[in-house]
Amino acid sequence: MGNTVDINNPILSIFLIISFLSLLPAVLVMFTSFTRIVVVLSFLRQALGGQQIPPNPVIIGLSLFLTLFIMSPAIDAITKDSINPYMEKKITIGEAFKRAETPIKTFMLKQTREKDVALFLKLSKGNVPPEPMELPLKVVVPAFAISELKTAFEIGFLIFLPFLIIDMVVSSILLSMGMMMLPPVMISLPFKLLLFVLVDGWNLVVGSIVRSFQ
Repeated sequence: MGNTVDINNPILSIFLIISFLSLLPAVLVMFTSFTRIVVVLSFLRQALGGQQIPPNPVIIGLSLFLTLFIMSPAIDAITKDSINPYMEKKITIGEAFKRAETPIKTFMLKQTREKDVALFLKLSKGNVPPEPMELPLKVVVPAFAISELKTAFEIGFLIFLPFLIIDMVVSSILLSMGMMMLPPVMISLPFKLLLFVLVDGWNLVVGSIVRSFQ
Protein backbone atom coordinates (compact mmCIF):
# COMPACT_ATOMS: atom_id res chain seq x y z
CA MET A 1 0.00 0.00 0.00
CA GLY A 2 1.57 3.28 -1.06
CA ASN A 3 2.00 6.21 1.25
CA THR A 4 -0.75 8.82 1.17
CA VAL A 5 -0.53 12.50 2.12
CA ASP A 6 -2.72 13.42 5.08
CA ILE A 7 -4.05 16.88 4.23
CA ASN A 8 -5.40 17.15 7.80
CA ASN A 9 -1.90 16.99 9.23
CA PRO A 10 -1.34 20.24 11.24
CA ILE A 11 2.20 20.67 9.87
CA LEU A 12 0.99 20.25 6.29
CA SER A 13 -1.89 22.65 6.94
CA ILE A 14 0.51 25.29 8.24
CA PHE A 15 2.74 24.76 5.19
CA LEU A 16 -0.23 25.19 2.84
CA ILE A 17 -1.34 28.36 4.64
CA ILE A 18 2.17 29.87 4.46
CA SER A 19 2.36 28.95 0.79
CA PHE A 20 -0.98 30.66 0.19
CA LEU A 21 0.20 33.81 1.97
CA SER A 22 3.32 33.90 -0.21
CA LEU A 23 1.04 33.83 -3.26
CA LEU A 24 -1.22 36.55 -1.85
CA PRO A 25 0.13 39.36 -4.12
CA ALA A 26 -0.57 37.25 -7.21
CA VAL A 27 -4.01 36.35 -5.84
CA LEU A 28 -4.73 40.03 -5.21
CA VAL A 29 -3.85 40.97 -8.79
CA MET A 30 -5.39 38.02 -10.65
CA PHE A 31 -8.47 37.12 -8.56
CA THR A 32 -9.84 40.52 -7.51
CA SER A 33 -10.86 43.93 -8.82
CA PHE A 34 -7.39 45.34 -8.08
CA THR A 35 -6.11 45.16 -11.68
CA ARG A 36 -8.91 47.23 -13.18
CA ILE A 37 -8.72 49.85 -10.43
CA VAL A 38 -4.95 50.38 -10.50
CA VAL A 39 -4.85 50.51 -14.32
CA VAL A 40 -7.66 53.10 -14.46
CA LEU A 41 -6.00 55.26 -11.80
CA SER A 42 -2.71 55.02 -13.69
CA PHE A 43 -4.48 56.17 -16.85
CA LEU A 44 -5.94 59.08 -14.89
CA ARG A 45 -2.51 60.16 -13.68
CA GLN A 46 -1.16 59.91 -17.22
CA ALA A 47 -4.08 61.93 -18.61
CA LEU A 48 -3.57 64.68 -16.06
CA GLY A 49 0.06 64.93 -17.09
CA GLY A 50 1.48 64.65 -13.60
CA GLN A 51 4.22 62.03 -13.82
CA GLN A 52 4.31 61.38 -10.07
CA ILE A 53 1.09 63.09 -8.96
CA PRO A 54 -0.63 61.27 -7.32
CA PRO A 55 2.43 59.25 -6.22
CA ASN A 56 2.51 55.48 -6.55
CA PRO A 57 1.86 54.78 -2.83
CA VAL A 58 -1.36 56.80 -3.03
CA ILE A 59 -2.57 54.97 -6.15
CA ILE A 60 -1.71 51.54 -4.69
CA GLY A 61 -3.26 52.39 -1.32
CA LEU A 62 -6.48 53.72 -2.86
CA SER A 63 -6.64 50.69 -5.16
CA LEU A 64 -6.25 48.32 -2.20
CA PHE A 65 -9.03 49.90 -0.16
CA LEU A 66 -11.37 50.11 -3.16
CA THR A 67 -10.61 46.44 -3.81
CA LEU A 68 -11.55 45.57 -0.22
CA PHE A 69 -14.77 47.58 -0.60
CA ILE A 70 -15.75 45.91 -3.88
CA MET A 71 -14.72 42.42 -2.78
CA SER A 72 -16.39 42.67 0.65
CA PRO A 73 -19.39 40.44 -0.27
CA ALA A 74 -17.04 37.70 -1.50
CA ILE A 75 -14.74 38.17 1.51
CA ASP A 76 -17.71 37.91 3.90
CA ALA A 77 -18.89 34.71 2.19
CA ILE A 78 -15.40 33.17 2.35
CA THR A 79 -15.05 34.11 6.03
CA LYS A 80 -18.45 32.66 6.91
CA ASP A 81 -18.38 29.47 4.84
CA SER A 82 -14.67 28.67 4.69
CA ILE A 83 -12.37 30.38 7.19
CA ASN A 84 -14.58 30.25 10.30
CA PRO A 85 -15.57 26.56 9.91
CA TYR A 86 -11.92 25.64 9.33
CA MET A 87 -10.76 27.62 12.38
CA GLU A 88 -13.43 25.82 14.41
CA LYS A 89 -12.14 22.49 13.02
CA LYS A 90 -15.50 21.67 11.44
CA ILE A 91 -14.02 21.15 7.96
CA THR A 92 -10.67 20.17 6.50
CA ILE A 93 -8.32 22.61 4.80
CA GLY A 94 -9.14 20.99 1.46
CA GLU A 95 -12.85 21.61 1.98
CA ALA A 96 -12.05 25.16 3.11
CA PHE A 97 -10.24 25.92 -0.14
CA LYS A 98 -13.07 24.34 -2.13
CA ARG A 99 -15.67 26.48 -0.39
CA ALA A 100 -13.55 29.63 -0.81
CA GLU A 101 -13.38 29.02 -4.55
CA THR A 102 -17.13 29.44 -5.09
CA PRO A 103 -17.62 33.16 -4.19
CA ILE A 104 -14.37 34.15 -5.91
CA LYS A 105 -15.26 32.27 -9.07
CA THR A 106 -18.78 33.77 -9.00
CA PHE A 107 -17.29 37.28 -8.87
CA MET A 108 -14.79 36.58 -11.65
CA LEU A 109 -17.32 34.98 -14.00
CA LYS A 110 -19.67 37.95 -13.55
CA GLN A 111 -16.92 40.28 -14.86
CA THR A 112 -15.56 37.97 -17.57
CA ARG A 113 -16.60 38.06 -21.21
CA GLU A 114 -17.82 34.82 -22.77
CA LYS A 115 -15.43 35.42 -25.66
CA ASP A 116 -12.42 35.33 -23.32
CA VAL A 117 -13.66 32.18 -21.57
CA ALA A 118 -14.15 30.51 -24.96
CA LEU A 119 -10.61 31.48 -25.97
CA PHE A 120 -8.96 29.78 -23.00
CA LEU A 121 -11.28 26.79 -23.20
CA LYS A 122 -10.16 26.36 -26.80
CA LEU A 123 -6.48 26.82 -25.90
CA SER A 124 -6.73 24.31 -23.06
CA LYS A 125 -8.60 21.89 -25.35
CA GLY A 126 -11.09 21.29 -22.57
CA ASN A 127 -14.75 20.37 -22.84
CA VAL A 128 -17.46 22.95 -22.24
CA PRO A 129 -19.01 22.17 -18.83
CA PRO A 130 -22.79 22.24 -18.39
CA GLU A 131 -22.51 25.04 -15.81
CA PRO A 132 -20.11 28.04 -15.81
CA MET A 133 -19.25 27.35 -12.15
CA GLU A 134 -17.74 24.03 -13.24
CA LEU A 135 -15.10 25.82 -15.32
CA PRO A 136 -11.56 25.16 -14.02
CA LEU A 137 -9.61 28.04 -12.51
CA LYS A 138 -6.90 27.62 -15.15
CA VAL A 139 -9.52 28.88 -17.64
CA VAL A 140 -11.40 31.39 -15.47
CA VAL A 141 -8.38 33.27 -14.07
CA PRO A 142 -6.64 34.27 -17.37
CA ALA A 143 -10.02 34.97 -19.01
CA PHE A 144 -10.92 37.24 -16.10
CA ALA A 145 -7.54 38.98 -16.28
CA ILE A 146 -7.78 39.96 -19.96
CA SER A 147 -11.43 40.97 -19.53
CA GLU A 148 -10.37 43.27 -16.69
CA LEU A 149 -7.61 44.79 -18.80
CA LYS A 150 -10.01 45.42 -21.68
CA THR A 151 -12.53 47.11 -19.39
CA ALA A 152 -9.79 49.18 -17.74
CA PHE A 153 -8.54 50.36 -21.14
CA GLU A 154 -12.08 51.33 -22.18
CA ILE A 155 -12.52 53.42 -19.03
CA GLY A 156 -9.04 54.88 -19.50
CA PHE A 157 -9.92 55.96 -23.04
CA LEU A 158 -13.00 57.82 -21.80
CA ILE A 159 -10.91 59.51 -19.09
CA PHE A 160 -8.29 60.61 -21.61
CA LEU A 161 -10.70 62.33 -24.03
CA PRO A 162 -11.46 65.61 -22.16
CA PHE A 163 -7.83 66.08 -21.16
CA LEU A 164 -6.69 65.38 -24.72
CA ILE A 165 -8.99 68.15 -25.96
CA ILE A 166 -7.40 70.58 -23.48
CA ASP A 167 -3.92 69.59 -24.69
CA MET A 168 -4.93 70.12 -28.33
CA VAL A 169 -6.46 73.53 -27.62
CA VAL A 170 -3.41 74.71 -25.63
CA SER A 171 -1.00 73.41 -28.29
CA SER A 172 -2.93 75.19 -31.04
CA ILE A 173 -2.94 78.49 -29.11
CA LEU A 174 0.79 78.29 -28.38
CA LEU A 175 1.54 77.45 -32.01
CA SER A 176 -0.54 80.37 -33.30
CA MET A 177 1.30 82.68 -30.90
CA GLY A 178 4.67 81.40 -32.09
CA MET A 179 5.58 80.08 -28.65
CA MET A 180 6.87 76.76 -29.95
CA MET A 181 9.67 76.48 -27.37
CA LEU A 182 7.24 76.50 -24.41
CA PRO A 183 6.13 72.96 -23.45
CA PRO A 184 2.33 72.77 -23.79
CA VAL A 185 2.18 70.50 -20.71
CA MET A 186 3.27 73.36 -18.46
CA ILE A 187 0.31 75.46 -19.62
CA SER A 188 -2.31 72.71 -19.93
CA LEU A 189 -1.67 71.09 -16.53
CA PRO A 190 -3.27 73.90 -14.45
CA PHE A 191 -6.34 73.88 -16.73
CA LYS A 192 -6.61 70.08 -16.41
CA LEU A 193 -6.41 70.32 -12.64
CA LEU A 194 -9.01 73.10 -12.62
CA LEU A 195 -11.38 71.05 -14.79
CA PHE A 196 -10.84 67.96 -12.63
CA VAL A 197 -11.58 69.88 -9.42
CA LEU A 198 -14.62 71.69 -10.82
CA VAL A 199 -16.32 68.46 -11.93
CA ASP A 200 -15.37 66.71 -8.66
CA GLY A 201 -13.24 64.28 -10.62
CA TRP A 202 -12.29 61.89 -7.83
CA ASN A 203 -15.94 61.36 -6.96
CA LEU A 204 -16.79 60.67 -10.60
CA VAL A 205 -13.85 58.36 -11.28
CA VAL A 206 -14.13 56.31 -8.10
CA GLY A 207 -17.91 56.11 -8.44
CA SER A 208 -17.60 54.93 -12.05
CA ILE A 209 -15.03 52.29 -11.12
CA VAL A 210 -17.17 50.87 -8.30
CA ARG A 211 -20.36 50.92 -10.40
CA SER A 212 -18.56 49.11 -13.23
CA PHE A 213 -18.43 46.01 -10.99
CA GLN A 214 -22.13 46.08 -10.11
